[in-house]
Amino acid sequence: MGRGRARTADRGADDGDEPALRRGSGEEGAPMMRGDGASVTAGDGRPVTAEGGTPVSTATDAAVAEIRDLRIEVDGRAIVDGVRVKVLPGRVTALVGASGSGKTSTGLALLGEYPPGARVTGEVRLTGDGRVGYVPQHPAAVLNPARRVGALLHDIARPQVRHLPRAQRRAAARALVLRALSDAQLTDADVLLRRHPHQLSGGQQQRVVLAQALLLGARVIVADEPTTGQDALTKNRIVEQLAAVAARGIAVVLLSHDLDVVRALADEVLVLRAGRVVESGPPRRLWAAPRHEWTRRLLDDRSSTSPPEETGQDVSRPVLAVRDLTAVHDGRTVVLRAPRLVLHPGECLAVVGRSGSGKTTLARCLAGLHREHSGEILLDGTPLPRSLRHRGRARLAAVQYVFQDARAAFDEHRPVLAQVARTAVRLRGAGERAATQEASATLDRLGLSPDLARRRPGALSGGELQRAALARALLARPRVLICDEVTSGLDTVTRRGILDVLAGLVQEGDGLSLVLVTHDLDTARLAHRVAVLDAGEIVEQGPVSRVLTEPRHPFTVSLMETTRRLETGARG
Repeated sequence: MGRGRARTADRGADDGDEPALRRGSGEEGAPMMRGDGASVTAGDGRPVTAEGGTPVSTATDAAVAEIRDLRIEVDGRAIVDGVRVKVLPGRVTALVGASGSGKTSTGLALLGEYPPGARVTGEVRLTGDGRVGYVPQHPAAVLNPARRVGALLHDIARPQVRHLPRAQRRAAARALVLRALSDAQLTDADVLLRRHPHQLSGGQQQRVVLAQALLLGARVIVADEPTTGQDALTKNRIVEQLAAVAARGIAVVLLSHDLDVVRALADEVLVLRAGRVVESGPPRRLWAAPRHEWTRRLLDDRSSTSPPEETGQDVSRPVLAVRDLTAVHDGRTVVLRAPRLVLHPGECLAVVGRSGSGKTTLARCLAGLHREHSGEILLDGTPLPRSLRHRGRARLAAVQYVFQDARAAFDEHRPVLAQVARTAVRLRGAGERAATQEASATLDRLGLSPDLARRRPGALSGGELQRAALARALLARPRVLICDEVTSGLDTVTRRGILDVLAGLVQEGDGLSLVLVTHDLDTARLAHRVAVLDAGEIVEQGPVSRVLTEPRHPFTVSLMETTRRLETGARG
């Protein structure tokens, strides 16, 4: 974003907080950075103002970056409207709100990134040598998969040591890389530098991107949903990591729906709704005395789910049973052992654990999506084939899987209604007209209007698509519904709506059983029973009312304690 250059560009249209917005990061393998010290200005070099306004003053000396009266319009609709943000060194500024509220659009404005076709007015200004680094929600998207981590980082370090004698440059560059890794809280550098990005966990990938930004001398870090899909222990490490960055005098702009993390980390919170800041202040004040109705709703909807009543079903007749299951990756690495696990008709089983514990592998084995396993998975006492390719229509319909990333599970070129109806045609042999009517009725029941159902997936929010994914699975009339982290990327209000839908499905008494894979203990309270996984082993299982109040295994105890710390806003 150059000096004196108009940012009123026409680049096509897109929604405010959609993943497509985050893909314009320049060269593959390079972190999104901005460091030109420029503001959004009119063609004659004056700061851009809201239409009809007066020029906006420059950023104050105390701020490393500042946004003044920012308005972003796409197709005549304002996705950001009059937002003001002052970013101070060593402070954490959090932007919170529902999907589509303008959080990501505001954060990316600091990098000069806007949706295609956007008309932009207002001012975005960085101080003299301020550089802005971006840590995306999905860090693998900005890491070159063909290059080792060491090569990625040394490419950034080398230009910074060219002033040294040639004999000293290699050691100096390595010292810079090791310092950046340490500041990003990445240990065992020798091993990590030899690996490719796909050989790292999501948390490690995230810290590598952070190390890139620190190596480039970023004075502002924009962290976009850094705790999405993470368990309480990993969340706590991320809080510590970002707090350590702020302690070095670097400003952090946190875009998040995770209110526990925001409370533990932020110095200032801005609550956005429909592109406008409706309330702001320190988290202690907002949590104690929220002034705006929307803030109160966000905080109220994060309250715990009450455990359901006992099913009263005959526990001797499970609908699904696991016996001596051992799953491997690459034909040799054992990633999961589950000697015994059962699911009864009308029951909800929560599967919880930290990232990489084997939760999703277990769910994929049940659905026939992970065939590298031994042991038995029985449906109504009859073994299921390991691969869904060998399961007939009746068995495919009986066990349905709802993915975490609902958007990736839909064909972007076809209307949502047609894709939902197709399940009834393919798995139950229903006619096209009857299937469409049933799909429309199911979508409406789940809160998706006929107008939205006729649109393509790109026109729906994440929460709306998650409801459509549930409807599509329900049209198979399954015996078992497997939901894999279906609320992890959602704000508190949307998350509450999805949980209410799931609770209603289980309580209807039609015999539907639910496997709820989640990292979130609050979500797990929806279930009747819970199984806790750690390092590929089921370390504890039993009724939710017992396991989540009187845990017996040390890992479950640590998970509960860390969750309580985050809920109270404590660090460490």
